[in-house]
Amino acid sequence: MSAIASLAEDRVVEGVYAVAKKERRRTRGGSPYLALELVDPSGRIEARVWSDVELLDSRFGEGDAVRVLGRVERFRDRLQLEVRSLEAAAEADPAEMAPAMRRDAAELDGFLEFLAAEIAHPGLRATVARFLDDSTLRAALRGLPAAETHHAYAGGLLEHTVGVATLCREAAQLHPRLRADLVLAAALLHDVGRTAELERGPTFRATEEGRLLGHVHLGLRLVEERAAALETEVRAELLHAIAVHHEGRSARTAEAAVLYHANQLDAAAATRPVE
Repeated sequence: MSAIASLAEDRVVEGVYAVAKKERRRTRGGSPYLALELVDPSGRIEARVWSDVELLDSRFGEGDAVRVLGRVERFRDRLQLEVRSLEAAAEADPAEMAPAMRRDAAELDGFLEFLAAEIAHPGLRATVARFLDDSTLRAALRGLPAAETHHAYAGGLLEHTVGVATLCREAAQLHPRLRADLVLAAALLHDVGRTAELERGPTFRATEEGRLLGHVHLGLRLVEERAAALETEVRAELLHAIAVHHEGRSARTAEAAVLYHANQLDAAAATRPVE
């Protein structure tokens, strides 16, 4: 069996992968073909089905695990798999085949606990603890991506959350006028809405609420539910920072602005290609 990360040009491969995306398209000449994105824990690759389209199309759906025989080609400077044969792989769990982070999840969990313990404000500390004590949410952090454009793999949400919170902690140490507890709590909770927005891999499809409301709105709702005991002003500033973490111009506090920039920085750094 061939892991995606090990595939090389002009190589015939056989492997079991999950179908993250499936589209039926037509060539310029009008012939049907299937455009796929196949994934396994090591990575992802585009794939094309040019022959026996009707037959193979009926054998699987998006999100399924499939056994594939094909040949690796290079198309527009990227590797692509030309599928020769394909069948459903009922013995494989597609969710276990989502691309995975390379960092150690237990180590990141330890960093998460350390960062949460840095919060001295009783109300903010208790609010964050209500999330971190939720085993379902902790499992979602390990199992979901942060976004389609960065940290786009299982566990990316945990890795991104730790990254953003670490940057915010460093900024607060460099600039003592920042309210460290507020910016750190906001960083730890800024993407908690992803846990309600996305389903498990390999497709990481949006839930119905996620499609209609988005992760920011869902995150605000989750935080409001668990921050009822916070002082009114502190709760409002926490919610504001989370609400504008994608909209720097809307930030009305220094803490919200720092969270916005930390979020942008961590996302940008994660998308830089590895040499």
